Amino acid sequence: MITFNLRCDKDHEFEGWFSSGSDFDKQCENGLVECPMCGSREIEKALMAPAVKVSRETASQQPLALDPEKREMMRKLREMVKAVREKAEDVGERFPEEARKIHHGETEARGIIGKASGEEARALIEEGIEIAPLPEFPEDLS
Repeated sequence: MITFNLRCDKDHEFEGWFSSGSDFDKQCENGLVECPMCGSREIEKALMAPAVKVSRETASQQPLALDPEKREMMRKLREMVKAVREKAEDVGERFPEEARKIHHGETEARGIIGKASGEEARALIEEGIEIAPLPEFPEDLS
């Protein structure tokens, strides 16, 4: 995972987590990155301090240095994602199909989570189907 400092065209700054720099580029191209404050999809990377890679041994001895405000934001974000995952049905790769069925009233309305490619997500958004990506935290991937 890589964290970028981001800025929208209205100068709101926020962070975004991506699997790679090219993942950020693809998500921006597909309109999947938006400002949490105003909803703008005109996003660019903001200046940020370079990260210094350390060995696993050194990293495990040093806690992640977050200020209290960011630590609290991360805690709340983790709680929100956990609540969404607990209350939603995981439909996996069938996400686009199930989202369309719910949107068109062909199946019961319910919260779902799953996987969609950037192209599939863009198509859903263009069809007026509201979706949102859920962040994956490093501990989710192990």
